[in-house]
Parts: sequence; C-alpha cells; structure tokens
Amino acid sequence: MDALTLLINRRSASRLVAPAPSGEVLENILRAAMRAPDHGTLQPWRFIIIENDGRDRFSTLLKKAAQDSGLEDKAQEKAQQAPFRAPMIITVVAHCDANPKVPRWEQVVSAGCAVMAMQMAAIAQGFNGIWRSGAWTENTQVREAFDCREHDAIVGFLYLGTPQLTPPTTIHPPETTPFVRYF
Repeated sequence: MDALTLLINRRSASRLVAPAPSGEVLENILRAAMRAPDHGTLQPWRFIIIENDGRDRFSTLLKKAAQDSGLEDKAQEKAQQAPFRAPMIITVVAHCDANPKVPRWEQVVSAGCAVMAMQMAAIAQGFNGIWRSGAWTENTQVREAFDCREHDAIVGFLYLGTPQLTPPTTIHPPETTPFVRYF
C-alpha cells in the first residue's frame, strides 16, 4: 500500500488479537515515531511498551486507580479488563522540558504525531491499532507508574495487534469543504 492510500484510508481497529508486532516490525514502528515533527529536535516523547505480564500489571494498576477514585464496580471491572483489548499497548508520554523556543503544547503535539506515525507504520506492516486516551491519562497513580513529571502528559495508549476484523474501507473520500477556508 502506498503512503497516500494508507493516510487517506486510515481506520482504527478496536478488535485486536495476537500476534502483536515484534522484532523488526516493532522496531520500524518505533523508528517511525522518532521521525515525528520535532521543533528543536527535543525528542519530547517516551514510549512504554506493555505486553505479556505487563498487561497484568497494567490491569492491576487500573483497577486500583478505579477503586481509589471511587468508581462503581462495573467501572472497576472495565478498567481491569482494558489492557486485554490487544496483545500490546504502547503508552506515549510527552516528555516536556522548558524551552524558550518550543512551548509545552508543541511538545505534546509532537508526541501525538509520534502516535499517528506508529499506527501508520503498524498498518503498513499488516497490523493495526487504536489510539485511546480518556481519564487514565490524567490519573495520578497512572502518571506515577509511567514516571511522568509535573509537566509531562500521557498523550495516549496505542493498542496494537492483528486486526480480528478488517476495518471497513472508505467508500467515499471524506468531504473537506466544511473544514477548509482560504485566507
């Protein structure tokens, strides 16, 4: 698949099964992330790979965070099961440093671009994923578990694996007119 076709037809896959990317395929995914736009070459990102027993540890962390947040039993169960939606999760942290030329928001956006690049690299190699965020990105216990400093931000959890179902293809290109104007 050529790059333009990949970008125009990108679709997330929420039902992911083993195998997860590994070896050279995973290395390509991480290399793609490292090529995200990066003003000042700060490399404002950290990638924490969660797989195998790490999913069990993440499950325990999320359940405890849910309990400590006073969530109902159903929400605690959902949190506990979240890491098992895919065989691999890459937590992406915007590792933000004070910089007079590169504001924090730009560093966070750069880390977000890294997530997009990783998903595109996964799809290009026959895998897929879904970028999830939500309240856990702001949770103190989760932030501590991923060594977030005060100005860091978890930009999301990229769930990766083999798509259980083929995501539907785009039949009609998205209409751009409502989102574009010329100045």
